[in-house]
Amino acid sequence: MKLINRLAAFAALSALAFTSVSAFADDHSYTEGPVVNVARIRTVDGKFDDYMKWLTTTWKPQQEAAKKAGYLVSYEVIAVEPRTADDPDLLLITRFKNWAALDGGLEKSDAIAKQFEGSVAAASQAQYARASIRRVLGSSTMQVLDLK
Repeated sequence: MKLINRLAAFAALSALAFTSVSAFADDHSYTEGPVVNVARIRTVDGKFDDYMKWLTTTWKPQQEAAKKAGYLVSYEVIAVEPRTADDPDLLLITRFKNWAALDGGLEKSDAIAKQFEGSVAAASQAQYARASIRRVLGSSTMQVLDLK
């Protein structure tokens, strides 16, 4: 009989613990959505079409490979009207399932670089060469909070 009482007490305690965890989760008025990275790019005057061609022929296939591998969820390019010489004219937006999807990012990006550029060194050299057609103004990584 004591074993049955102990099992019942354990079951009741477990149920109470799980109930309080779910009640805590209900206290939030949002759920965590995807993680978004926004890279701000300013193309050099007269080089917009050159950069768009690079995005189409090189960047897009790399993004598609990363998407197929499950590294990212989606990507897009947005044209922006710059107000000053230091504002971007393009935003490169990449969406990831969550923060954990960024774990091992260097290894993942190296694998994609090797697939398309042949080596990490060649990819670095190609990135350096793109400085003649665009300037990277920075990037921000953030998380979507979906309101309930």
